[in-house]
Amino acid sequence: MNLTDMSERAYWAEFAKRPGMFIGGTGLRGIEAYLMGYDAHSERHGGPGLQGWTEWLTSKLGYDCNHTWPGKVRHLALTDPWPHHDLSAEQEHQVTKTIFELLDQFLSEREPNGDPDPRACPPQPD
Repeated sequence: MNLTDMSERAYWAEFAKRPGMFIGGTGLRGIEAYLMGYDAHSERHGGPGLQGWTEWLTSKLGYDCNHTWPGKVRHLALTDPWPHHDLSAEQEHQVTKTIFELLDQFLSEREPNGDPDPRACPPQPD
């Protein structure tokens, strides 16, 4: 596996399979922080990063809210409102799964010719 030769979609598919290999853990906050850092670094160095991600999530959500993208993902992932920043283990698992599913959809739509990347993985099972 050569990460530098992968499309962004394939890279995130590999990350989703084993986030602990990339960030030393599998917690939601670490995954969100890594995505934010990836986006900032990519934009700083001329890459697309996650440009359009927040707007895309707002479109998926069907309404705007004052949350940044992690909150928008929570709205999409959780059927019940979450009362505070701390999520149960089940909620965190659902949000993590949803992040990677949505990210794959977003990157798929952003690909130049709309063809799916054959290296991207299917959504993770529950």
